Amino acid sequence: MSFSSIYLTAGLVILGLMTLLWLVSLALKNSSIVDIFWGTGFVISAWVYFALTPEGFPLRKWLICILVTIWGLRLSLYILWRNWGKPEDFRYQVWRKEAGSNWWWQSFFRVFLLQGVLMWIISTPLLAAQLGAAPAHLILFDVLGALVWAIGFFFESVGDFQLARFKANPANQGKVMDRGVWRFTRHPNYFGDSAQWWGYYLISAFAGGWWTIFSPILMTLFLLRVSGVALLEKTLETRPGYKEYIEKTSAFIPWVPRKK
Repeated sequence: MSFSSIYLTAGLVILGLMTLLWLVSLALKNSSIVDIFWGTGFVISAWVYFALTPEGFPLRKWLICILVTIWGLRLSLYILWRNWGKPEDFRYQVWRKEAGSNWWWQSFFRVFLLQGVLMWIISTPLLAAQLGAAPAHLILFDVLGALVWAIGFFFESVGDFQLARFKANPANQGKVMDRGVWRFTRHPNYFGDSAQWWGYYLISAFAGGWWTIFSPILMTLFLLRVSGVALLEKTLETRPGYKEYIEKTSAFIPWVPRKK
């Protein structure tokens, strides 16, 4: 199969899954379930590409699929645990209120179809890495990509764990999390997510997917400017102590804390 036919097949799979998820959200009256599916959607896409690229180099195919699976399932399970028993995310509540009785159909386009299209576009390196048979051995950039992924996974998973433990302590209510990996970046989870996608790109680049650089760029911009850093900091900027935290801590890329 050609790149375009495989890519289109994956797009149709994503569209079908997002449509099904949208129908479930209508029954639950909760659009937040799309956030739980975000990581799992990439896992499914990676294995669809795996199944449809039999000519690709097996070790590289297994490498990228295993890395995506670890990242995606961990993320989905974490968000499921974090959201369990809680009301719909405030972002979707605002949109639901604004749309009124039209939200049932608007949610498909504003939430589920939009995220499905983004998922499809961003997943491109996962296909490019698996399509070509050359180089028919693991190269330095495969190892480098896996290393960058590992750094990102460390910051994302450890950051989530440390923040969850911090919030679980009632004594920390209203306080700013500035310990552990949070000393080096205000958003270790978002940095880690971005780094992992640059890792996927490095694995893909020298297997013929050099042109898919738009994927990690798009993911990084999305995390920085749309649903990640920018949105979250608007809700935290008035919290006592957060201004001081901003002054001494890197916003995204981990760095040694600045002295006041």
